[in-house]
Amino acid sequence: MFTITQNTSRTQKPSRQREIIEVVFRNGWDYMRRLLTVGKPGEPQLPTPEVLRNVLVELGPVYIKLGQLLSTRPDLLPPEYIEALSALQGNVPSVPWSEVEVLIRRQVQKPLEEVFTHIEQEPVAAASIAQTHKAILSDGQEVAMKVQRPGIDKIVEQDISLIKGLAELVARTDFGQNYDVVALAEEFTNALRAELDFTKEASNTDQLRRNLSASRWFDSKQLVVPAIYWDLTTEKLLVMEWLPGKPILEADISASQNGAESNQGRQEITTLLFRAFFQQIYIDGFFHADPHPGNLFYLQDGRVGLLDCGMIGRLDPRTQQILTEMLLATVEIDAQRCSELTLELAESGQPVSLARLENDYDRMLRKYHNLSISEINFSQVFYEILQVSRDNKVKLPSNMGLYAKSLANLEGVARGFNPEVNLLEEIKPLMSDLLRRQLLGESPLNTFLRTALDLKTLSLQSPRQLEQLLDRITSETLTWNLTLQELGPLRRSVDDSANRLSFSVVVGSLIIGAAIISSNAQTTQLSWISTFLFAAASFIGLWLIISIWRSGRLK
Repeated sequence: MFTITQNTSRTQKPSRQREIIEVVFRNGWDYMRRLLTVGKPGEPQLPTPEVLRNVLVELGPVYIKLGQLLSTRPDLLPPEYIEALSALQGNVPSVPWSEVEVLIRRQVQKPLEEVFTHIEQEPVAAASIAQTHKAILSDGQEVAMKVQRPGIDKIVEQDISLIKGLAELVARTDFGQNYDVVALAEEFTNALRAELDFTKEASNTDQLRRNLSASRWFDSKQLVVPAIYWDLTTEKLLVMEWLPGKPILEADISASQNGAESNQGRQEITTLLFRAFFQQIYIDGFFHADPHPGNLFYLQDGRVGLLDCGMIGRLDPRTQQILTEMLLATVEIDAQRCSELTLELAESGQPVSLARLENDYDRMLRKYHNLSISEINFSQVFYEILQVSRDNKVKLPSNMGLYAKSLANLEGVARGFNPEVNLLEEIKPLMSDLLRRQLLGESPLNTFLRTALDLKTLSLQSPRQLEQLLDRITSETLTWNLTLQELGPLRRSVDDSANRLSFSVVVGSLIIGAAIISSNAQTTQLSWISTFLFAAASFIGLWLIISIWRSGRLK
């Protein structure tokens, strides 16, 4: 059996390579055509957004998923590519029920008739990695079954090896080295593999539901994250609570003929979404990274459901604080602070010109000087901030892409759902509370006690440290290590001036000495000494004049 598998893999891989080459040729990606034909590729060039999207769609489910992952990296790609890739839909023809049923039976390991009273054979959704069926458990509970497409794991591994090989080719170019294409390929392929393990998505869903189960910002009962049925969930099968409703942009919230209640309801839901996501990002540091309209449901009972937790972003407390300050700096159009915060976020790498970075931020933010906050499209601002970072070769952590994409999607859904939304009014009360939390912490008393403890430690250590410093000063064992840049030329100039001054003093002394000896010369020996001193003074003086003249510093 092992031998057969190996032979099949060997025959399939060249066939898949030929298919990829044909798709690239057919869609007109000239740079990749030259690269694949082992010619001189020339200057690296991305295809147009439309060509890239078409190539990924034709290559199939794995590459569609790769495009969706790329759409979460606005820190790497310009906005037009993010927009094109965000439009990629994983909707593909569904797998026949006969094949899906075999996989489900293997995962459940029990007769389906004992576990379910009904399973709809037609999926409610079919995507690149999985498809979802509605079912009813034996206890009457309605559930959603997310079933992995049979054989998709083998296809993923096969395409991953090709993606890595292609990345190694591109890595030989300047483009590949600047963006570390091999590391990016590794990051994306790891993300692909992670999506094949539905237990990780189940864990993310549980964690998010626990985090949002209580809040001081919103009524947690109005937000629903589906419960997971762990006794039926495996790596290839995810069983969760069924949430009846519609995608939020398709919801009908009209409650009266004049629409007044409808507008109020939309405003309440918009506020709920903003506050829920701000809590996830700025407080919990664990956030749903794909809040597109299909993952936000308006339920039949008026609540809001949050679905599909396969893509999650994480932020540490330091990054949360920097991003909060960045949001404030953006609102205040503060280019200098934006530059400083960007460098604080940046991963270690090549040196960056702070002056150039600040100038680019100033030029970018100046467009918003005469606009009110309600007129600013913050998703566009986020993408422009990432563009400034790219232009200045500032490498930001990969979670910045998820952060920006999540906020941009959230704003897009909010504006589509409620065109009257005022972003400033939604943000203001949250920002005040965020700043208070960062200053005082969750518990002001605990923060005060920690600060008091730090002050006590400082007060106890300071006398001893001061005593040690004074001992070193009085015993002459204190050493100052100072490094001052660009002082070499100044030091040489001072040395040269001191030397010339010394020679001038010597020349003057020789002339005066010779004059005194000559005026009192009584013997031939004294006359010779006087003449020698005059000659020496003349020689040194002439050399000094020539030296000054050659240095070009007569003035």
